[in-house]
Amino acid sequence: MSAQLHTLLTKSPIIPVVTLERAEDAVPLAEALVAGGIGVIEITLRTEAGIKAIAEVAKNVKGMTVGAGTITNAEQFKAAAGAGAEFIVSPGLTAKLAAEVIKENTPFLPGVSTTTEILHAMEHGLSFLKFFPASLSGGPGALKQFGGLFPNLKFCPTGGVNVDNVNDYLRLKNVVCVGGSWVSPDALINAKNWAEITRLTAEAIATVKR
Repeated sequence: MSAQLHTLLTKSPIIPVVTLERAEDAVPLAEALVAGGIGVIEITLRTEAGIKAIAEVAKNVKGMTVGAGTITNAEQFKAAAGAGAEFIVSPGLTAKLAAEVIKENTPFLPGVSTTTEILHAMEHGLSFLKFFPASLSGGPGALKQFGGLFPNLKFCPTGGVNVDNVNDYLRLKNVVCVGGSWVSPDALINAKNWAEITRLTAEAIATVKR
């Protein structure tokens, strides 16, 4: 599982985290991100459109790896995996959810924000973790401390990451990528302004490369 997740998370330094009100927006959004240089997306299950949106991207967008976010129980995991999600992201970790995902050998990125939660994840054999909410949990400084305590772990900070601080995270050795919504904000999705999303995506990738 770790090898699979490493491959997925290193496809792009930025993973857009999106919540869609309309499943019909999923394909043009994913295509806009691919055009801008990002080939991984996390579609959350915060709306009823989430599962269908994942299925649409999985079936129709070449070059895009789609994952499911805000998974909080085994039933959601099964639905997301059935729709074509290639990885699962959760805001936290429960023993039941971990058991289900590990049993299916599905790439899984659970959320943690404390050392106790990190130890809990390690007990389940998990070495790639989502640091969430990053900006409220100590930001790059906390991750730097975690690097000393847990040298074999890798993190994807999410929550409050933006164009101004993205490189503060990515320059850390234990950060493999970041999650964020600034390259595909809700206002642009609702306006169906795919060209601007492509521009923001390309701008973000260029910023990271510098």
